[in-house]
Amino acid sequence: MAFNEAIRSALHEEMERDESVFVIGEDVSTHGGPYKVTEGIPEAFPGRIFETPIAEAGIVGIGVGAAMAGMRPVVELMYLDFVTCAMDEVVNQAAKMRYMTGGQARVPMVIRLPCGIGRLLAAQHSQIMESWFMHVPGLQVVVPSTPADAKGLFKSAVRSSDPVMFFEY
Repeated sequence: MAFNEAIRSALHEEMERDESVFVIGEDVSTHGGPYKVTEGIPEAFPGRIFETPIAEAGIVGIGVGAAMAGMRPVVELMYLDFVTCAMDEVVNQAAKMRYMTGGQARVPMVIRLPCGIGRLLAAQHSQIMESWFMHVPGLQVVVPSTPADAKGLFKSAVRSSDPVMFFEY
């Protein structure tokens, strides 16, 4: 099983298990996502996959709000590099919300981050930034190394009550 197939399988299983799980991001419905992770998901779960324009801060911000309202968003950013456009939403909102509310609010969301030089993309699409986020209290950072790890860790990420940065190499 390939990496994208493992994540797709986990996503399908979690969406089947929990109706509060939904997907939001660029090209996630029309093209099955840039790496085909969401292929077949719109047909299997109509009304639970949402296309967005290229606006990373908005995409992540919607995810944070939805998570605080009781949903479990899976936010897909097309490339890790552009998470920098949403640093306020990730670092100052999602990561800190539980602490700022004395544990009253949770942000159960997954931010999927395809990344790495192996994709043969330009310098603006190939950075490796997981170490940045490892130093942010309140964030969980996941970097699976095999398809089996990716599937199990993705399922755990969706079930987490805290925001998870899910790096996909």
